[in-house]
Amino acid sequence: MVRTSTGSSRVLVIGSGVGGLCAALKLANAGAEVTVLERAAAPGGKMRAVPSPAGPIDAGPTVFTLRHVFEGLFEEVGERLEDHLTLHAETVLARHWWPDGGKLDLYADPQASAQAVRAFAGKQGEQEFRRFCERARTLFEAFDEPVMQAGTPNLARLATVVMRDPMRLTKAMAPLSTLAQTLARDFSDPRLRQLFGRYATYVGGSPWRAPAILSLIWHAEAKGVWRVEGGMRALAQTLVRLAEARGAVFRYEAEATEIEVEAGAATAVRLADGERLEADQIVFNGDPAALRNGLLGEKPKRAVGGVGVAPRSLSAYVWTFAAKPVGADLVHHNVFFGRVQKSEFDDLHAGRMPTDPTLYICAQDRGDGVRGTDLERFEIIMNGPAVDLGKPPPPKEFQTCQTRTLETLSSMGLRFEPEPGLDALTTPHRFAELFPGSAGSLYGRSPHGMTATFARPTARSRIRGLYLAGGGVHPGAGVPMAAQSGRRAAEAILTDLASTSRSPRTATHGGMSTASPTTGRAPSPSSAS
Repeated sequence: MVRTSTGSSRVLVIGSGVGGLCAALKLANAGAEVTVLERAAAPGGKMRAVPSPAGPIDAGPTVFTLRHVFEGLFEEVGERLEDHLTLHAETVLARHWWPDGGKLDLYADPQASAQAVRAFAGKQGEQEFRRFCERARTLFEAFDEPVMQAGTPNLARLATVVMRDPMRLTKAMAPLSTLAQTLARDFSDPRLRQLFGRYATYVGGSPWRAPAILSLIWHAEAKGVWRVEGGMRALAQTLVRLAEARGAVFRYEAEATEIEVEAGAATAVRLADGERLEADQIVFNGDPAALRNGLLGEKPKRAVGGVGVAPRSLSAYVWTFAAKPVGADLVHHNVFFGRVQKSEFDDLHAGRMPTDPTLYICAQDRGDGVRGTDLERFEIIMNGPAVDLGKPPPPKEFQTCQTRTLETLSSMGLRFEPEPGLDALTTPHRFAELFPGSAGSLYGRSPHGMTATFARPTARSRIRGLYLAGGGVHPGAGVPMAAQSGRRAAEAILTDLASTSRSPRTATHGGMSTASPTTGRAPSPSSAS
């Protein structure tokens, strides 16, 4: 590892979620003096883990997709992803169960998926599935470069892409339709509408209110799902280790309570214990609503606009526990659907726990060729509404959630020994406590409405020297998208430093120059462009 110094910049990163970790790694690699402040006792943010008799259990994201995002990040800092993380490609992307006894596996092999759909829903179902896959692919490829890969969504570039084939792309986008409306046209089998409608919840939305363009999420998953050896927390730990090797400092149980702003620029951070840390740049890797609501002081409130943080996306009821499963044959990712899809989202829209929920189960000790022992680790997720912190949780919330969760699973042939108890449940109110300013929302701003994608804050806030990263920032929720936000925040800082002739020192790792003193930008491989 060789470094040549051309000056340095002090950067404070508030929060060690995946966005903050990616920003810290890129900036430290470019030679900036990086300190990461984390209010919790360990890194990861929503990629958190909880202890159990069977070992640590992932209690946040469990689906690793869009591997090329991380391959690009690691290449930018002179590393190879496979040298630091062991990833197992899943043959079965997910197993789906219905109350009528139906069961459907979707596969990494698209032909295997099509054949499974044919066996499940007939020849017509297979034909509809193939057409839907093509529409999802078309949308993903059209939006990837001008929107998801861009630091700021580029409407002009998107318009150029659309105009190359306006009839096909406009039809695929269905700009006047919700996801549920397009799926009703795409599929004659209501179970397939239910399955692909659930992808709206990946970004905290309802298929009855989210735009049809969210069909592209299916293509992101169809491109591949990997199981991270050691759990998703291993990704966070790896990013920390690489950043520390480049000089980044991590401080845990260090809660930021104020961002100081002087002469229109962010200048320092105050901690809960009164300590004051000066900085040249600050990356806020938290919910942008925390800034807007004044949780970091009065002046930072103007860093983001109100349209960038409201309305709120969904929260969740999350079970994490160790038990012996009895009955249904689980794979790593499983979905147990409710009886009436729309009733779940009607309840959520009204601010209620669903009476007829769909449940996602991650059987963390299972995967391709892997079977759990008697005591296995599980995470179960039920969608929940964001919360009004001025109101107490519903009465008997735990008992109600436990009953609805276990009865739903029991009706489809699955039970656990022992059943999860009170300490296994994280509620929306608890998420609101864990992630200040979020109101329990796990995905930032709601994805509802055709222009929601363009309403999210971007890396540069309205305050000079204050940058944003995380799932509440463009390009949005999900581990790879939050990682992209961190990369873009780092690039914005390096570009701004270069434009003011304050570039941090150039760093070279493994013979690759990772920051140019003229552009301040790391070279980006084609896989991450």
